[in-house]
Amino acid sequence: MLGYLALFASLASATTLYATHYSGSVYTLNLSQRNGNYKLSLAAANITCGGMPSWLTLDCSSSAPYCTGRTLYCSDETGDATTNGTLTSYAVGRDGSLTQLAKVVDVGGGVHSVVYEGDDGAKYLAVAHYTGSAVSTFALPIQPGDEPLQILRYQTPPGPLPQQDSSHPHEIILDPTGSFILVPDLGADVVRVYAIDKQSGQLNTCPSLSYTPGSGPRHGLFWSSRHSHRDDPRILNNAGKEAPVTMLYTVSELSRHFHAFAVSYLPSGCLGFRETQDFVPYPGGEIPQGASLAELQQAGSNLYASIRSDHAFSGNDSLATLSRSKNGTVTFQELTSAHGLVPRTFVINKAGTLVAIGDQSTSNVAIVSRDPASGKLGDLVANIQVGEPGKPGTSTGLSSVIWAE
Repeated sequence: MLGYLALFASLASATTLYATHYSGSVYTLNLSQRNGNYKLSLAAANITCGGMPSWLTLDCSSSAPYCTGRTLYCSDETGDATTNGTLTSYAVGRDGSLTQLAKVVDVGGGVHSVVYEGDDGAKYLAVAHYTGSAVSTFALPIQPGDEPLQILRYQTPPGPLPQQDSSHPHEIILDPTGSFILVPDLGADVVRVYAIDKQSGQLNTCPSLSYTPGSGPRHGLFWSSRHSHRDDPRILNNAGKEAPVTMLYTVSELSRHFHAFAVSYLPSGCLGFRETQDFVPYPGGEIPQGASLAELQQAGSNLYASIRSDHAFSGNDSLATLSRSKNGTVTFQELTSAHGLVPRTFVINKAGTLVAIGDQSTSNVAIVSRDPASGKLGDLVANIQVGEPGKPGTSTGLSSVIWAE
């Protein structure tokens, strides 16, 4: 009997994903595999995360199989600097089912969030608000009626491009030590930097990282050799001893550039940045007119950037594969298909074997294979349309996708 069960497990397996659609729904998807063949199906839909669900953050440790007892947070992009949006939490069941726990009023225009930690196991959620021109934080778990722990509002003069009419925070980035939060602000041409007060969960302002006017930094990520499991590059410090490398990589939506910065932890309690690279991650060093960079992810020694509206693959858009060397230098490798239009978001599973691409305008979730050894993206193995297609350049269609890992 045990032999039969082991054989069955090797032949069939299933994974849960969650996706949001700007029409108002949060979807539960099942990716099943049997004898090497994948199938992506719709398991459930919840219309409970405000009028414009935009982003999902799963509070789930790697030691908790199926995220049992864990919490999913959904940000609602409804509203702006003068009207409110919502933040909703869900309990995640062993079967991937979602049960709403709480919904609270938040600043409008929420588009991204990250869980961070304080002292004695305390947890907090930071949310970036694009049209709300703000960052809010909440003590976790949220309860009905809770108010934000902190609201940081930004009033900046208009930038040089029409998309920069005001401050537009687009993402929350947690540094490798869990001590700092960074906020790319597309409207203000800065990445805002905050030191986390571990005792209170408050964010304390540090000097920002400034970009050339009209850049529009959108998304980014950290990489540190100290926290790398695949390699351990070192550089020499002034004393001639080896020291770990920490890098910040960002993509700018408006200038369509990739930037790399060497990061230092300063005695002042803030961060220092030294730019090491600035290039366009595209063949020939030029992205087609009307196309732009969106998401940035990493796995192993590779980075990946999604490119919206370049129509490079029979009308479909692209993902750019980048290679990171041991000293943190990044080079462009190749383009592959996003298997849809306007890849707003994409995520790599923990095993590094599959990539889920959320194509906003075609409103589909495409699953492509990935070789963990080489980092190359392979064939489309599963695909499903989730909700109605959206219109490019508008907040319609699919808005996010994540693995339940």
